[in-house]
Amino acid sequence: MARKPRKSKGTWSTHEHEIFDGAGKVFRTAQSGDNYQFSMWLPSEKKYLRKTLKTRDLETALTRGKELYLQTYADIQTGKKMFGMTLQELVDNFLEYRNKDVETKRIVKGRWVTIRSQCRHVLAYKSPNLKIAELDRDSFYDYETYRKTVSGAKDVTIRNEQATINEMVRYAYRQGYTHIDKFNFRPIKISKSKIGRRDIFSPSEYDSLIRHLRSYISKTECPVEAQRLERQLIRDAVLIASNTMLRVGEFWQLKWRDIVKVDTVFDSTERPITLVTINVRNEISKNGDKSNPEGTSRTIITRGGEYFDRVRSYQQHIDPNDFVFASIKGTKPISKNKQYLHWKNLMHGIGIENYKERKLTWYSLRHFAITCRIRAGNTYGEISQMAGTHASHIENHYGHWDMDMKREAAVKNFSFDRYGISITD
Repeated sequence: MARKPRKSKGTWSTHEHEIFDGAGKVFRTAQSGDNYQFSMWLPSEKKYLRKTLKTRDLETALTRGKELYLQTYADIQTGKKMFGMTLQELVDNFLEYRNKDVETKRIVKGRWVTIRSQCRHVLAYKSPNLKIAELDRDSFYDYETYRKTVSGAKDVTIRNEQATINEMVRYAYRQGYTHIDKFNFRPIKISKSKIGRRDIFSPSEYDSLIRHLRSYISKTECPVEAQRLERQLIRDAVLIASNTMLRVGEFWQLKWRDIVKVDTVFDSTERPITLVTINVRNEISKNGDKSNPEGTSRTIITRGGEYFDRVRSYQQHIDPNDFVFASIKGTKPISKNKQYLHWKNLMHGIGIENYKERKLTWYSLRHFAITCRIRAGNTYGEISQMAGTHASHIENHYGHWDMDMKREAAVKNFSFDRYGISITD
């Protein structure tokens, strides 16, 4: 027996009733039978939102329609996407959210830049247009394999990125954008011996760097005055970093009001030493204490005061709120691109072609300065006050005796007398 042709009921709407002066409507269609539907236009997503009201009673439908409209409007005002947020939109919202932490000084600008860089890896791993509603707890399980395959990222780097990814997911969960509050990642086990430490300049390498800086700023090497002034600024940045033990983010953000005093004293051999007193503001100091997210201010007295005097002599803007290491042509700090470019030139200039593999960076100057203080006989407690970190951290991460220090310890002599062992240097 032949099947009877199915007759289309059509899609036109009937029994339409506007709510809130036409902002939404309640209606029935031939396909929906007697059940009422709700519809409203979403300008931000350029789509109509349509939902069933699950009632055949007009008065109930109008009440539910108004409630749904008000709830939807409130969700839209808070940034919620009714048709699902994309991964790109989540990243943008998350970065805007964390930028408010910079404004309230919960994190420093450098930390925000790191978070932004980590989010870029997320968008490279998953499509920016992917709806976050499509993600589940195991969607990023193989993220470690991807990062190692694509760019050879280290375990420590990947683990830090994973922490930021889950921080972003928790943000999305709190906002109601997703139903999961964290991702599962393939476990990463990192032993202390595998934690990547920045390499340190040997004394001879540092001496080569200082000698090279003299030619780097010469008129012969750099005849253009503006470029030469910028190189002079880089030279003094190197010298200040390797004397003050400041972190990279701290010394690049120094302002002239932070330089409290420069004075000259004499050491035990009556040689003059120019000291500088620096106030390291909490907003530029690294967060070393989770209970104090704003960081901790500290006042330090270190060597290197003469280099601040020299910078002051050629910088155009030296008002209290001007940056010490401002761009030669303006008042903003010298750009990171220029910092990296000059560093590359300096490393190649002294023959360290593998400086990236050795992790020799601007931060290595702090490392070198701390080790020099250890070599000079300062206690870990004394160094921790100047460097702004715990004494245990100094001992574990910076107390690396180089070959000269080991040799010096090995050749110390001793002799026996009737009272026991007498040390002879």
